[in-house]
Amino acid sequence: MDGLLLGSYDPGRWKTGSKSDHPFERLVLVGGNDDVRAEAERAATVADAANRARDLANTGANELTPERLAERASELAGQHANLTAEALGPDEFTKLGMGAFAGVAQGSHNPARMIVLRYEPPSPKGDVVLGLVGKAITFDTGGISIKPALYMEDMKGDMAGGGAVIEGIGVVAELGLPLRTLAVVAATENSVGGGAYRPGDVLTAMNGKTIEITNTDAEGRLVLADALHYARTLGATHIVDFATLTGAMNRAMGDLYAGVMGNDAEWRDEIVASGEASGDHAWPWPMHRRYRGLIESAFADMKNSSVRGQAGPIYAASFLEEFVGEGPWAHVDVAGTAFFTWGRNDYLSQKGGTGYGVRLIAELATKLSA
Repeated sequence: MDGLLLGSYDPGRWKTGSKSDHPFERLVLVGGNDDVRAEAERAATVADAANRARDLANTGANELTPERLAERASELAGQHANLTAEALGPDEFTKLGMGAFAGVAQGSHNPARMIVLRYEPPSPKGDVVLGLVGKAITFDTGGISIKPALYMEDMKGDMAGGGAVIEGIGVVAELGLPLRTLAVVAATENSVGGGAYRPGDVLTAMNGKTIEITNTDAEGRLVLADALHYARTLGATHIVDFATLTGAMNRAMGDLYAGVMGNDAEWRDEIVASGEASGDHAWPWPMHRRYRGLIESAFADMKNSSVRGQAGPIYAASFLEEFVGEGPWAHVDVAGTAFFTWGRNDYLSQKGGTGYGVRLIAELATKLSA
């Protein structure tokens, strides 16, 4: 079921005469008991959500602005009684002190949104509040540290982590899992313009820490800094973030495995196990305290990038760790797995968004609520 629905996905939704529905009218399960039927229905529900996340990643930035992504969150909330959504605009998130997020957002004519979804089941199990955090750069030019032109069109997919978080909490609500879940998605463009932030600027994040900007194309960790801190202040006890964060992860792991880092080995391994069980393959990466030295700045509490070119994905994770507060946190770098420049030789054979993270979230939430 999983492979059938994901494998039959068509990314060409904008071609004349294309159909948005599945290429079949219905599926018939022959044989099997009620348990098998229930599992097949669950797989179909999760795969459909992953395909919706793919639609988001494949939509051009002229259509999928931060405001439109916030509207999608509201649409999901309207479909589920126990799911609510809100979106903070520039005045609101600036008032809250989200200087890192605001710094990235200030160069775009399309206003940014900090999107928050809350799922409150009627009878939650345990004290865990699962916090899902997503990077949603709806288009990434690289800012003043502009990206090369080749394949820049794929930067519409730099919101794939945030899209997976939105559709992921939606499927948690659709499955009716008894687990309190919170999603925080930082949605903005990273644009070039007279108002854009610059190398040499110093930004102050929501938790009060200061950041020297050395590369405006290392913007994902900046928007996540405020989103992670905000998720913790809203009550998340266990956090996992999804982000197309580093090209180095793509070079290291390719398009098959995401890298997972975190401040708690047991929680990190839980994320990895959920990925492997669901088909969203994941692999644990180390985070030694000595990596913290890479982000040291002469002018601020830290800098957002380094010219040394060492341990890029771990550098980014070490930066994020400064903003996660107390409690388990894991970071999933989906740079290679969430958006394909070239299709893979399996059921994910299409170019574009893959929906990576939705299946992992569903599996993780199911385990935590068992």
